[in-house]
Amino acid sequence: MDVSGTGFADDLRRRPGARDHQLLAVARAFGDAPRVARAARGLSWAGEHGAVWLASGLMAATLDPPRRRQWLRATALVAGAHLSSMAVKRVVRRPRPDPPGGPLVRTAGRHSFPSSHAASSVAAAVAFGSMVPRPAGVASSAAAVALGVCASRLVVGVHYPSDVLAGAALGAVTAAVGRDWMTHEARHA
Repeated sequence: MDVSGTGFADDLRRRPGARDHQLLAVARAFGDAPRVARAARGLSWAGEHGAVWLASGLMAATLDPPRRRQWLRATALVAGAHLSSMAVKRVVRRPRPDPPGGPLVRTAGRHSFPSSHAASSVAAAVAFGSMVPRPAGVASSAAAVALGVCASRLVVGVHYPSDVLAGAALGAVTAAVGRDWMTHEARHA
C-alpha cells in the first residue's frame, strides 16, 4: 500500500476485498430476522452523530458534579473522534456498500470509511470506562452498547467490516491520547 501523497487515500477508496464482502454478507443476513433488524436499526439510530454518547456524557456531567469537568472532557473526546472520522471520510471517499438485500437504514452521507458510529462508540467506551472504578456496570454497559452499535452498522449493511475496524481504532486512539487531558485536574487538584 502506497502511504505517500494521495496514493494512501486511493488505496483505501478502492472496493474492499473479498473478505470484507463475505463478512458483510453474513452480517447483513442476520438483518433478515425482524427482531435483529429492529435492534440493529435502533442501535444505528442511537449512534447517529454520536448522539447516545454525547447525551450520556452530558448526563453524567450533570449527575456527577465533583467530576463534571472530566465528564465534559470525556464527552469532548467522543465528539473529537466523531469529527475526526468525518474528516477522514472526506479524504478517502470510499462508497458505501450495496449489500445483498440492500441496506436497512438511510445514511447521512454516502462515504463509509471509517465508520463514525464506531469511532464515537469506542471513544465513549474507552473514555467513559476510564471514569468509573472497576468492576462497574457503567464501564461494561458502555462497552456492550459500543459493540452493539459497531455490529449494527454491519447488520444494517452500511459499512464494510474494515470501515468499522478503522473507526473503532480511531475512536480508541482518540480517547487514549486524550485520557491525560481528560483526567488532568483530578490528578493535580
